[in-house]
Amino acid sequence: MVWGVLEEMRIRSLGVIDDAVVELSPGFTAVTGETGAGKTMVVTSLGLLLGGRADPALVRIGAASAVVEGRISVPAGAPAALRAEEAGAELDDGVLLVSRTVSAEGRSRAHLGGRSVPVGLLAELADELVAVHGQTDQQGLLKPARQRGALDRYAGEAVSGPLAAYAEAYRRLRAVSGELDEITTRARERAQEADLLRFGLGEIEAVAPRAGEDTELAAEAERLGHAEALASAAALAHAALAGVPEDPESVDATTLVAGAGRALESVRSHDPALAALADRMGEISILLGDVATELAGYADDLDADPLRLAAVEERRAALTQLTRKYGEDIASVLAWAEESAGRLGELDGDDDRVEELTAERDRLRDELSVLAQRLTDARTEAADRFADAVTAELASLAMPHARVSFDIRQTEDPDGVEVGGRRVAYGPSGADEVELLLAPHPGAPPRPIAKGASGGELSRVMLAVEVVFAGVDPVPTYLFDEVDAGVGGKAAVEIGRRLAKLARTAQVVVVTHLPQVAAFADRQLLVEKTNDGSVTRSGVTVLEGEERVRELSRMLAGQEDSETARAHAPAGLPGAPHGAAGRRGDQRDRQTVRDRGRLAGGRGAPQGAGRRQGPRRGRHRRHRPPRQSRGRTAGAGGSRRSRPRCARAAARCVGRRPHGSRHGRPR
Repeated sequence: MVWGVLEEMRIRSLGVIDDAVVELSPGFTAVTGETGAGKTMVVTSLGLLLGGRADPALVRIGAASAVVEGRISVPAGAPAALRAEEAGAELDDGVLLVSRTVSAEGRSRAHLGGRSVPVGLLAELADELVAVHGQTDQQGLLKPARQRGALDRYAGEAVSGPLAAYAEAYRRLRAVSGELDEITTRARERAQEADLLRFGLGEIEAVAPRAGEDTELAAEAERLGHAEALASAAALAHAALAGVPEDPESVDATTLVAGAGRALESVRSHDPALAALADRMGEISILLGDVATELAGYADDLDADPLRLAAVEERRAALTQLTRKYGEDIASVLAWAEESAGRLGELDGDDDRVEELTAERDRLRDELSVLAQRLTDARTEAADRFADAVTAELASLAMPHARVSFDIRQTEDPDGVEVGGRRVAYGPSGADEVELLLAPHPGAPPRPIAKGASGGELSRVMLAVEVVFAGVDPVPTYLFDEVDAGVGGKAAVEIGRRLAKLARTAQVVVVTHLPQVAAFADRQLLVEKTNDGSVTRSGVTVLEGEERVRELSRMLAGQEDSETARAHAPAGLPGAPHGAAGRRGDQRDRQTVRDRGRLAGGRGAPQGAGRRQGPRRGRHRRHRPPRQSRGRTAGAGGSRRSRPRCARAAARCVGRRPHGSRHGRPR
């Protein structure tokens, strides 16, 4: 039962697509069209919609940005719906709106349910919503690492649990081993570093600076260097404020302000405004008295001792030597000393540290040995089930005698971990080397699919793997981009039939060139180019009835109006020739199909068509000219009547005049 589908996508300014709406059905949707029309952009669009990497080169030339919008039906309570609601997205009657914008400058924005979200959130939803199989995934399956990943995915919790624990232990072992190698291989460098640190700490300890001492000494040196000028200025200011005791006639500011205050005090009762001024004058008089007193004390305390100035300058020079080597100021020097003391303690304790690290490394290796053995056992058990499931699927894909198996092995390494009583090499994913093997027919030895599988076999193996995953880890939507590459004839029919079966429980979208596959689809979309090379909105259309028959005819014979191709379009399609009328309408072209070895490379001809060629060849032989004449006629291309009827029919099928014919159309 399909529990969530991609209902619609709108694509604007992406690659060759100008503006297109892709309407998808809940079942099996086939996307067809001429090569280069932009079918693969459908896959690219869905990849962007689900958090794929944004490439500014995909933006249509002349456009400011490319936009992909999608409507995904997600029932309430589904994991994707819950994750979207956690991010603040809103569902509209069970429909989740997703959009992705990529600017020509490379900036990318994502929106989910009306809220701006990180692109990474779309990638999280992709695991729950869609499985995409692109054209590059087949080549990826050739890599042993991808094959091991596929096996681990099939095994599920039996592998994922031990693998997570193994990965954590492996990470810690790498860190411990790296530190141990650094200590042992860089012993001389570490000894030199310790000597330098010890020397620097000794210099700092000899000077023994205090925090902020450099600032204090700088201020004191400035004061001592200008002691005479400071004392003279303080004396003159004191005299101006308090007067000179030796000169009774001198006038000072304190006396004058006091007189002004007394004058105001005598009349303050007559005007409140004048009373306020009298109060302020009293405050000034008090302030002047305080300043005069402090000036007298400053002049008495000022030390103009040259010896003290020399001592201050000497101390400042010692501090400057430290700041030149270990920091911009004394605070930085003290911070360096604290850090270096810790580092020196670490370097001086190398011997003890080596023992600790060695013990930790041995313990982690023992732990990895146990976890690696668990991984090997789990993978071996899952490999048999996985291989049997894929083999069963291949039987329904026109490979009834093929057999898939896994080769799980380890490489001996004296410095590795112990698995199965042997020391073997190990990595971040365990000690196993996993390789997928294929025996395509009885008697053939199993060989790695990278070496022994043809393009068509690889396509079917990849499809079988995806179908098996659909049974153990289903998602609502599967999108296949030319999963039928390198396949034709009966195998293509079986692929179409298997995809249709998968579409009973999930939404399936397939980009295909094969009419055998497209004929099984519940809905067929056509991608067309306009004359200027762009795909407009009308370029992605839903094909129904006669239009679909025409498209399947084009896919069969390369011509939309070929009567032969139309006759072999699936009989269940509205508008396709079938029954007695259809057979009579195409009776003249039956021999064409047989002579061409079935239309479109062995696809679409009725079963047993080739069995009637023998009698027809005999009938042609009865009309052959004498031997000498045949030789001359063959050399010149022959007349219309001297050529076999099947050759003339083949020429009529492709709409051309037979070679050497004198007439536009043969009888």
